[in-house]
Amino acid sequence: MALTVLVALPTAALFLRVRSDVSADRADTELKQQGVTYLVALAPLISALADSQSQALQGVTAEPASLTSAVARVQEADGNLGATLGTTNRWNGIKEKITNLPAVTGNSQQIFQAHVEVGDLALALYTEVRKNSKLNMDPQQDIWYLQETITVNMPRTVTAVSRMSDLANMHEAAARAQKPALQVQLGVELDEVQSGVAELTENLQAAADVTDSASLAGNTLNNLDSFRRGVEAAVRGANFNGSPDVSTLVTAQSTLSTALNALTTVLLKEIQALLDTRSDDLSYRQIESWVLITVAVLLILLAAFWTRSGTAPAGQPGDGAAGRDISVHNDGPPGTPGPGTYGGSSSPYDQVPGYGEAPNYGGGAAGRERSGALR
Repeated sequence: MALTVLVALPTAALFLRVRSDVSADRADTELKQQGVTYLVALAPLISALADSQSQALQGVTAEPASLTSAVARVQEADGNLGATLGTTNRWNGIKEKITNLPAVTGNSQQIFQAHVEVGDLALALYTEVRKNSKLNMDPQQDIWYLQETITVNMPRTVTAVSRMSDLANMHEAAARAQKPALQVQLGVELDEVQSGVAELTENLQAAADVTDSASLAGNTLNNLDSFRRGVEAAVRGANFNGSPDVSTLVTAQSTLSTALNALTTVLLKEIQALLDTRSDDLSYRQIESWVLITVAVLLILLAAFWTRSGTAPAGQPGDGAAGRDISVHNDGPPGTPGPGTYGGSSSPYDQVPGYGEAPNYGGGAAGRERSGALR
C-alpha cells in the first residue's frame, strides 16, 4: 500500500501540472483568437476615417457610407468581445467623436485636426486590442511579426498616407503665411509613410522566413506589392517639393484602400490558421494526458491487486518461523539422549536450558545433591 501511494502521488502531481499548463495555454490561445476577430472588424475603420477626412476637407459634411458601415462592424465586435478585451470604454469615446465629426466647422486646419484626433484614437484602439489579447506577447515568431504588421505598421502607414495627401492639397491652397507650417507637417507624414512601408516589408519578410505555413509567402506577395504601389503612387502625387497631382492622389487612395483590405484579410487569416493549429495541438495534449493518467492508475491498481493476491496470510502452518513448534525441554526417557542433549539433535532450538546444573545422565539423587551443593 505504501509503495502504491508513493507511485500514485508523483503521477497525480505530474498529471495536474500538465493539465494546468495545457488549460492556461488554451485560455491564452482563445484570448488571442478573440483579438484577431476584433481586428477583422477594426481594419476597415482606418480606411473609412481616411475617406471621411478627405471628403470633409472638400466641404462634404455628411458621414460617408463606408464610415457608417465600419462603425457598425466595430460596434458589433465590441459588444461581443469588448468586456473580455477591455476595449469598450475606449471604443465608446471614439464612436462619440466620430458621430460629432460632421458637425465640426471652421477652416481646413481645424477640420483636419479634428479628424487627426479621431485617427489617433483609432490607432490607440489597435494598441489596446493587441496588448489586451496578448498578441504582442506571443512567443511564436511568425505570429508576432504578423500581428506587428497588422496592428502597427499597416494602420499607421495608411493613416500617414491619408494625412500626407490631404496636407499636400491644403499646402497648395493655403496662404503664403501658412505654407511653411504645412510644409513641415507634410514632411513629417512623408517620413512616417516611408518608414512605415520599410518596417512593414521587413516584418512580413521575417514572418515568411520563420513560418511553417506553406501559404504565407504566396498569399502575401501579390497583396504586399499592390499595397506598396499604392503608397508609392500617393508619395508621387503629393509631390513634396512641388504642386500635388490631385488625380494621382485620388487613384492612389483608391488603390491603397483596396490593397489594404486585401492584405489585412490575408494576414489575419494566416494568424487565425496558426492559432487554430496551436489550439488543435493543445487539445491533443489534453487528451493524451488523460489517457496517460488513466493507464497509470490502472497499472497501479493492477500491481496492488497482484501483490495482495500473491502473499499468503501470516501464521499459516509451514510458513516461516511462525509454523515451527519449538520445544525447550527433553521429552525422552531418563538416560536417553534426546533433543536438547549433547548427544542428541544438534538443533539449537532443542537445547535444554541448564541454569547452571551439570547434566544428570543417570537421573537420581546425584543430580539433586549436585543442585543442593550448588545452592
